[in-house]
Amino acid sequence: MDTANRQTIQRTLLHGFVRTLNLSLLSFIILCYSSLAIAGDKEQLQQLLNSFLTNNSQSTLEKHKNFWADDLIYTSSAGERFDKKFILEGIDGNNGKNESDNKADKRTTPVYSAEEIDIRLYGNTAIVAFKLIADNNILNRQDKIKYYNTGTFIKRNDMWQAVAWQATKIPVIETTAAQ
Repeated sequence: MDTANRQTIQRTLLHGFVRTLNLSLLSFIILCYSSLAIAGDKEQLQQLLNSFLTNNSQSTLEKHKNFWADDLIYTSSAGERFDKKFILEGIDGNNGKNESDNKADKRTTPVYSAEEIDIRLYGNTAIVAFKLIADNNILNRQDKIKYYNTGTFIKRNDMWQAVAWQATKIPVIETTAAQ
């Protein structure tokens, strides 16, 4: 084999190696970036959920306006289906306050929290499933009501909002002492 052919083969091999290396580096960068984006979106959704359930710095009406998408479909644990407008009208009818804000009422506002949160991302769509705990204090009697909730979120204009929601009340299992 003459020198010209060897140099051609070496250049071809070197070019192939450099191209493979560049593609590998590009793939690595994309993988790192997408992993960071996924982690960032999961964190953002977790924060959105926790803020919605616990944040008292925003009015109830504002929280709901921001959390629910305009095209929301909500299925309640009672089997009723409604939209964002229905939710906002219910809150606005109370002037943004909970019914329990009335001083004559002995109830207090439930304290909400989320457990067993599972967030799954599919591009600009996310499924958020969790156990909602509604901790009620009614007439000084502590009562916890639990629900399984599943929300479908869409990211539009860099903002996540729920477009579909399903709530299912978890039945309370009564235990009786063995006699």
